[in-house]
Amino acid sequence: HVQLVESGGGLVQPGGSLGLSCVASGYTSRRICMGWFRQAPGKEREGVARFASSGTTDYADSVKGRFTLSKDNTKNTLYLQMNSLKPEDTAMYYCAADFSGARSWGLGTQVTVS
Repeated sequence: HVQLVESGGGLVQPGGSLGLSCVASGYTSRRICMGWFRQAPGKEREGVARFASSGTTDYADSVKGRFTLSKDNTKNTLYLQMNSLKPEDTAMYYCAADFSGARSWGLGTQVTVS
């Protein structure tokens, strides 16, 4: 079972930037797909960015050009750099990992743009 711990959320003004991190543990293979989701109050959880199994990096249309997904395999860490933040980016952000046919979730980190 993969364990995920997110950090880096907080309060930022519109137009500002934040960087999120997700440290993963509990797996022994590089064959893991990871990404970020978010859920705003009263809304469904939605995908934000992910490294797909095909090797591509996928972004939600709403964040393209503003958010950048990256990873450091030596540190088992996934990053999400968020620039030009908007109030509508306010949500709980969750790290997710698909490994061995199962999806694991972190507890989330709150991002508030106001």
